[in-house]
Amino acid sequence: MSDNELGLFLRVHREAVTPAAVGLPTGPRRRAAGLRRSEVAALAGVSVEYVTRLEQGRDRRPSPQVLSALADALRLTAGERVHLHRLTKAADPGYNCRGETVPARTVRPTVQALLDRLEPTPAVLLNRLSDVLAHTAGFARLAGPVGLLDAAAPNLARFVFTDSRARSAYPDWDHVADEQVAGLKEGPFRADPHLAALADELTVTAGDAFTRRVDAVAALAKSSGVLRLAHPEVGTLRLAYETLELSADDDQRLIVHLPADAATSAALDRLNSPRAQPLRLVVG
Repeated sequence: MSDNELGLFLRVHREAVTPAAVGLPTGPRRRAAGLRRSEVAALAGVSVEYVTRLEQGRDRRPSPQVLSALADALRLTAGERVHLHRLTKAADPGYNCRGETVPARTVRPTVQALLDRLEPTPAVLLNRLSDVLAHTAGFARLAGPVGLLDAAAPNLARFVFTDSRARSAYPDWDHVADEQVAGLKEGPFRADPHLAALADELTVTAGDAFTRRVDAVAALAKSSGVLRLAHPEVGTLRLAYETLELSADDDQRLIVHLPADAATSAALDRLNSPRAQPLRLVVG
């Protein structure tokens, strides 16, 4: 697997920007929808050779001025600009912004109290390895029947990549798998020994489904969106999710799911309603 995350990030974002988005004409001979390296170079005021070196990983420490110019040329969001800066720091294989910290597996009382207040909304707390640390009962009613919570120590990435039930649970499995890899790569990734160990494990257990995404998917994972979940009891749900990042000391994220349409809202109401009690016959 490649360790050229900076080059991958720049290439993926270059290919995602259309010429029209930056005021350039779209000629009939253009073979790809995105920008050419020469166009990015012209917009950023650098040479084509330098853009090529960055994408190929032959130069991994561009100056702040060049980074800013490339971010402008690629129309990066604020979050993407922060991540681009982090990638230049992570070009040093010894760099790990988390130091020797172990992924948190405990839940602060106030965070647990927040989860309690969210009930019956489906919400789950994950650490940087995507370990499931805590969740609402509403989330258990969603995730339990599809098998996510069956493991003694549930982990979302392991479930997505190694449990065959995940492909049935997520109609858009390929997108979900891409997002899982993007989430794992948001931090120092292989410079973090705990993330490196999980990546090594998934390389063995999931094989190409995981490794080709590591080489092709550029972070960041989306912090919000709509997830489709095929629930065995109430059918396919469309869940709007929001990801709330806790402090760096917690190194955890809270994902809250809300109904994205009226049908899903009604289905969640059915899941959350008290189960009908069985009839008891009285003889005599």
